[in-house]
Amino acid sequence: MPRDTSLDRYRNIGIMAHIDAGKTTTTERILFYAGAIHRMGDVDDGNTTTDWMPQERERGITITAAAITCFWERSGQKYRINLIDTPGHVDFTIEVERSLRVLDGAVAVFDGKNGVEPQSETVWRQADKYKVPRICFINKMDSTGADFDMSVASIRERLGATPLVLQLPLGREESLKGVIDLVRMKAIVFTDSDKGSNFEVVEIPEDSVEASQKARTALVEAASELDDKLMEKYLENEGRDITEAELRAVIRRGTIALKVFPVLCGSSKQHRGVQPLLDAVVDYLPAPIDVPPMVALDKNGKEVTCETKDDAPFAALAFKIMNDSFGTLTFIRVYSGRLESGTAVWNTAKKKRERVGRLVQMRADKRDEIQECLAGDICAIVGLKLATTGDTLCVEANQVLLEKIEFPEPVIQLALEPRSTEDADKLVQALAKLAVEDPSFRVRTDEETGQTIIAGMGELHLEIIVDRLKREHKVEARVGKPQVAYRETITKVAEQEHRLERIIGGKNQFAHLKLRVSPLEKGAGFQYKNLASEQQIPKEFWPAIEGGVTSGLGRGVVASYPIIDVKVEVVGGSFSEQDSDEVAFQIAAAMAFNEACKSASPVLLEPMMKVEIIVPADNLGSVIGDVNARRGNIKGMTQRTIYQVIEAEVPLAEMFGYVDSLRSLTNGRGSYSMQFGNYAHIPANVLQPLLLRLRGY
Repeated sequence: MPRDTSLDRYRNIGIMAHIDAGKTTTTERILFYAGAIHRMGDVDDGNTTTDWMPQERERGITITAAAITCFWERSGQKYRINLIDTPGHVDFTIEVERSLRVLDGAVAVFDGKNGVEPQSETVWRQADKYKVPRICFINKMDSTGADFDMSVASIRERLGATPLVLQLPLGREESLKGVIDLVRMKAIVFTDSDKGSNFEVVEIPEDSVEASQKARTALVEAASELDDKLMEKYLENEGRDITEAELRAVIRRGTIALKVFPVLCGSSKQHRGVQPLLDAVVDYLPAPIDVPPMVALDKNGKEVTCETKDDAPFAALAFKIMNDSFGTLTFIRVYSGRLESGTAVWNTAKKKRERVGRLVQMRADKRDEIQECLAGDICAIVGLKLATTGDTLCVEANQVLLEKIEFPEPVIQLALEPRSTEDADKLVQALAKLAVEDPSFRVRTDEETGQTIIAGMGELHLEIIVDRLKREHKVEARVGKPQVAYRETITKVAEQEHRLERIIGGKNQFAHLKLRVSPLEKGAGFQYKNLASEQQIPKEFWPAIEGGVTSGLGRGVVASYPIIDVKVEVVGGSFSEQDSDEVAFQIAAAMAFNEACKSASPVLLEPMMKVEIIVPADNLGSVIGDVNARRGNIKGMTQRTIYQVIEAEVPLAEMFGYVDSLRSLTNGRGSYSMQFGNYAHIPANVLQPLLLRLRGY
């Protein structure tokens, strides 16, 4: 079956930003102007297309990434835009991570009053990791205090990026009329009567000509540095005969190469600047064939290329799992080949074959059934039972493994107890489904208390989980107070020898190991190396030893929290041909690791949060005093319009309920955002009472 749109006219993009920058409103306007919806919703009214969950509509925030397809016509050609609206709240950063993993381009939305904000930095770094080309859209230019130049400067300074200004705002704050297009050197004026559906392209007003010419010169100079031929033209006559087509082509190449990031502006809520943004998506962001093809590993561990062709062997990445009343939906990005409904796929991670029931094209929470999915497509499979986020789906005859998605570690946890015996089984099943959907959400049973412990990325994250248990799964549970997910590490090198000699069930067991543990630098994780020879310990026991050490990582020696940033080396040992087996070596390894950590000066670590607090200047002193009282470190202060911005690092344990304190200190005018920074040693004066509490004294 032929494509309805050629691959060079595909755009797989995400909308990403800090919370409240206007992502969902921008997405809603894009869908309306592209004809995908016939009535524009509003975040404040709780009726937008991509914020379809009840929790999203009630809170006015995006919680889950929503995929939707629309079409946009440009220069007589029809382009297919597969769009994902991602969350802005740091608690749901996994949704951004897995979306960017499968997208070819993105639109980064910034609040014109604040420029780059903390979560803007986080999502930008995520896009850097996956080498995703971006367009910047400075939104809310109609707001009081909006500052276009400051916002552009913040992209350069805080993100270390090279912004390429393609538009200027036409008018300021509430008098914003539209935008000035520096590529065409025309003004685009929007009207209020038809919600921005129609606009006029006119000459630039006289009072804006000088600033526009200056900005145009800067644009041409920057573009010329990206292309030798354009540079020659520029040097000949200062670029006066450079055509729009030439300029757009160079900007496009520079954007795809991640050398520059085009900057546009407007106000999505006031219907100004969204159609030019759609034009820019088509003009400057890549098609699937414009980015390097995905590299995978074959059965022998050799690198192979997944060519972006319909007739290549099928390969796709499952990047999101969603459960609803119709069953399990597995969202996939197809990197090569085609997938037809009713056929079988091979799950490389699970080493199992599964049958594809139905294929659907998603429209947020709605779906359209399709017969096949082609290279470059994003769609969903109904009915897969084994697939989880990050799994590779391919054809069994050509098995490949795509790079998996990394998931952040939870920093906060809650204890849950079912309210009734009837709820107990339902709770287990519901939590298992939610954990499959959200890899940043973890569930475990406390060995000592028997309680169910859920862990996530923040208070809001777990609040939403509990709410979904009640609404979607009809499970009532008692909820404990939030608890910090501490970690442990060691501070010095230690060696430990352990000899296991015992009789179990009338059978002798013997294993002898010598381990060395060493501290690693912050954030390094876990490293393991077996330095023992096969004469000391046969190779058949090596996996069991590593398994024993790995199991010991989950329960530390200070307060039973997971151990991080440690290197473990097996430096010696011995075995018995009659009495040694894998079980004996696994037990010996776990015990040797535990004893070695006790000798290596273990310490307890607490999560430190990077906090940005925006307060009126009048309240600056009291807010700083409060941060210091919470064991926070002030890292810097800047002025942003009429507000002061405090950047601090504060222990998560001291931030519970901070929103109420900040409101009280600033008469409701202050706001803050925070995200995980790192793990740090707990001061001695805090550690002793904390350990007593953790141990139940």
